[in-house]
Amino acid sequence: MAKPLLVSALALLLGSGLTSCTLTVADRTNHGLVTSGRNLITNLAPDRGEGASYRVGEEVRLRVEVREPGYLTLLAYQPSGTVEVMARGAYVEAGLHEFPRMDDGVVYNVAEPFGIQKIRAIFSRVQPSTTLVFSGPVGEESWNELGYGDISPRASRDVDVQETYLYIVR
Repeated sequence: MAKPLLVSALALLLGSGLTSCTLTVADRTNHGLVTSGRNLITNLAPDRGEGASYRVGEEVRLRVEVREPGYLTLLAYQPSGTVEVMARGAYVEAGLHEFPRMDDGVVYNVAEPFGIQKIRAIFSRVQPSTTLVFSGPVGEESWNELGYGDISPRASRDVDVQETYLYIVR
């Protein structure tokens, strides 16, 4: 949902004779994730943009931008409630990256079930000491805890968790 924002003060400041205008500011849906707010991940989106639609069988690439070198894990929460590990502890330099990387030897192809697919990026300045393991369906509450559970309070400043989404359509 978009929110209109009235900007008539701009006309007074610029003296351009503009009396008012309306800007539209889009809400960024995070579907319940309380992001870390650490700003180590500066961009996370599918190649067609956040909230884009993909048909079954189409390839999707993820763009991830980070401020510092570190380790990145990418998780996909399927509409069925299961979690797929797309990348685990991948070392990245500061800057923009596209996943899967050429050296990863994989392709991310969209598959059923239809619906919203959430994608979570977990970035750490230090190499993770534990391996995320999943079996069976993960509930919404468990999904919202992924990325935080095994982080000690001292190391939490070294971790950022962000989320994006796409739609799987017919």
